[in-house]
Amino acid sequence: MKRPWKDVSVPIRDGMVHWPGDPECHIKRVNKIEEGSVCNLTHLSMSAHTGTHMDAPRHFIADGMTMEQMPLEAVIGRAKVFDLTAVEGQITADHLKGLKFATGQRVLFKTRNSTRSWAMNEFDKDFISIRADAAQYLVDQKVLTVGVDYLSIGGYGKDVVETHRIMLGAGVWVIEGLNLAEIKPGYYNLICLPLKIEGADGAPCRVVLR
Repeated sequence: MKRPWKDVSVPIRDGMVHWPGDPECHIKRVNKIEEGSVCNLTHLSMSAHTGTHMDAPRHFIADGMTMEQMPLEAVIGRAKVFDLTAVEGQITADHLKGLKFATGQRVLFKTRNSTRSWAMNEFDKDFISIRADAAQYLVDQKVLTVGVDYLSIGGYGKDVVETHRIMLGAGVWVIEGLNLAEIKPGYYNLICLPLKIEGADGAPCRVVLR
C-alpha cells in the first residue's frame, strides 16, 4: 500500500497572519442558503502572498517571469526535506555547506518555524529565514526550487529584498508558508500547484508530499 499524501499547506482563514503591510485576508459568505439564497457563495480578498504560496521572479525582478509562466517541473517531482530545526536566527551559507545539493533539485527547509511561528496569533518577526549569503550558495548549487516554512525566504527587517533578488533573479522558484511540523527529513514526491493567475508575481497554492 502506498504511503498517504501529507498536506503541508496552512489553512487560509479570515484574519489569518500575514506579512506586515500586505492586504489582510478577508473571507466572507455573501450568499447563504439558510437566509434564502439558492446556494452558498464566498467572497475572498487577500494578497497573492497569503498563507502557503509561491513567488514568481516578477515579485522582485521588474521583467521576471510571472506565475502562469512557471514550468511545472519546478513543483512536481522528487524533493528533499532538510532538517534545520537547530538553526537560530538565519540560515547561513555555513549551515548549507555540509549538505549535499544536486543540480535542478527541489529543496524544502524545515526549521523551528513549523512548530513555533505558525503557533503564534501575531506575525513572528523573528522567524528563521535565509540569509543573503545562503541564498547565493543555493543559486551556485543550481537548485531549481526552494521551499521554506514561514511567509518569506528573507528575514523581516534584515535581507528580505537581497535574498529575494538573488534567488528570483537567478530563476529559482520559491515556495513560502509551508508547515513541515509532521515531516521527517528525506526524499518525497512533491506536488505544489499555484493558481494560474496571469501576470501575477505570486499565487496561493496547495502543497502535498508523499
